[in-house]
Amino acid sequence: MTDNLSRRGFFRQASGRGDVRRPPWTGDDFTDQCTRCNACIDACPEAILIRGDGGFPEIRFDVNGCTLCGDCVAVCEEAVFDTARPAFPWHASIQSHCLALAGIHCQSCQDACDYNAIQFPPRLGSAPRPELDTDACVGCGACLPACPNNAIALEVANG
Repeated sequence: MTDNLSRRGFFRQASGRGDVRRPPWTGDDFTDQCTRCNACIDACPEAILIRGDGGFPEIRFDVNGCTLCGDCVAVCEEAVFDTARPAFPWHASIQSHCLALAGIHCQSCQDACDYNAIQFPPRLGSAPRPELDTDACVGCGACLPACPNNAIALEVANG
């Protein structure tokens, strides 16, 4: 089974799809425990959980971020979720093609961030530049659809 998962990962990378993102508060054993009942997908008020590869729930931040409401946890009858762990293993990363880094006044990501992880301190004589507090970032993805230049990525936190 490990070989199949490795092959799947290889082909996912080759197709440009990248890593699959799972619902909040889940771990590496998610696919071993999830019964693919769709209860969490149906319960998600932001509609960011979708039925993905193999019928397992995946999270997509195309339109919304995760509000960490816990509705997915509340409806799950399996031991899939562990709210004692961080919600997500990733955090936001601001890429070099950010409009604000090019001197264009844009603070869309800050406006979308409920955790104040992205700030734009004033700068004398130029547009403010984003500063990201990775300790404050919960990885909710709210900043992704807000960015007009797709200049924010989610990266797995080290440590």
